[in-house]
Amino acid sequence: MQPIYDESFERIVEGVEVEPQKEDYYPVKLITSRGSIHCRYYPVINAEKAVIWVGGVGGGWDTPARGLYPLLCEKLRSNAIASLRVRYRNPTQLEEAVLDVIAGITYLQDEGIKDLALVGHSLGGAVVIQAAAQSPNVCTIVTLATQAYGTDSAPELATRCSLLLLHGTNDEVLSPDCSQNVYQRALQPKQIIFYPNASHGLDEVADEVYQVVQDWIVKQLNSLNTRLL
Repeated sequence: MQPIYDESFERIVEGVEVEPQKEDYYPVKLITSRGSIHCRYYPVINAEKAVIWVGGVGGGWDTPARGLYPLLCEKLRSNAIASLRVRYRNPTQLEEAVLDVIAGITYLQDEGIKDLALVGHSLGGAVVIQAAAQSPNVCTIVTLATQAYGTDSAPELATRCSLLLLHGTNDEVLSPDCSQNVYQRALQPKQIIFYPNASHGLDEVADEVYQVVQDWIVKQLNSLNTRLL
């Protein structure tokens, strides 16, 4: 893997360590000058499309909607879509979290991935919007109960990167106005869905969210083939 250098943050990713398979994924460690980024990789043979999944400020392997991330990581393999879950080094620092995702993007590109979707919950919504603005290979974004802070680059995604925002109307952490704010500033293509009585984790509508996110990712990544014909 070639070192990644980002002039804005003077960051270098120096190497990659991949451990033997555990359950359905391979533990991957991206070694950087600012600390190691731990990931879980769900590869697909000869895949050219992939999704990166990130959680919120709590860090760890956070996933909303009753295990949405690992469930879809496995399910999307049947559509020849690989997945990478990224655990933040410093989940309370937005800029550092964005760099973690950018490092994950570069790792997947080295694995042969050409087209990417990014999915982020809570703080992760701002993370994936910023990362996509810096990464031309990102074709679509899904935010789940996103914050509004740190999403100023949403308008920069226009035409090349679609945006789906999901939010519960009973979110006790971040008001659904946050997603509405991002939606109003973003340009097409975009879509927003509010779930009545759903909380920040969207557990109450987990089945609906599962289907909506799966269908969106498959449709958006597969539509690239149509546009290239």
